[in-house]
Amino acid sequence: MRLSGKTAVVTGAASGIGAGIARRFVAEGARVVIADINAAAATALAAELGDAAIAIAVDVADRDSVAALAAAATAALGAIDILINNAGIGHVPQALEDLADDEFERLLAVNVRSVYLTARALVPAMKTRRRGVILNIGSTAGVSPRPLLTWYNASKGWVITATRSMAVELAPFGIRVNAINPVASETPLLATFMGSDTPETRARFLASIPLGRFATAEDMANTATFLCSDEAGMITGVALEVDGGRCI
Repeated sequence: MRLSGKTAVVTGAASGIGAGIARRFVAEGARVVIADINAAAATALAAELGDAAIAIAVDVADRDSVAALAAAATAALGAIDILINNAGIGHVPQALEDLADDEFERLLAVNVRSVYLTARALVPAMKTRRRGVILNIGSTAGVSPRPLLTWYNASKGWVITATRSMAVELAPFGIRVNAINPVASETPLLATFMGSDTPETRARFLASIPLGRFATAEDMANTATFLCSDEAGMITGVALEVDGGRCI
């Protein structure tokens, strides 16, 4: 019960890493907002998790939608202690000059603009209370880029830099900001990053991970639980690789 009495908003929480974090946070005693653009999936997960979870539909790239999320979450749970910026998208491997304009704009909207919008919506109340934790989900792609994923790599590099800058600026208000950099994980985005999910592409990706396996949502949930708990009270500005050695 390391998060007992805490309230958390987790974006992109209806599947993958976000769902893993939401499940673990509830198990650790937190009350959690399952925030996702897929309202049906968010509602189903909230029902599975019981009274400690509620579902709120949100488009994290839309200012009004994020503002509505913040208002609804606060109305339902009270002050928000923890914000997990997990929502993200990728693109299939391709030459950097080939990514279409609309795909590029959507990538930045979901992976970059969303962090800006949730900060605008939730940080002021954290400042007033002089406490809070923000955890951004980055990627090893922002540390050790793979070819043919340039614009995704760049978006996650932005997340890492934003995390460190937010940590410095918000520390005087008692707000900690960290990031997790997952390696390729067994989530719905895996096939997108690989281009195709075949034994050959899996073997190629696994060859770059010294521990010899993909990450799981549980791996990220374990790390998120620690970083968002009081046990990590002296940790801020960290972008922690959870990558089986990928970035060594």
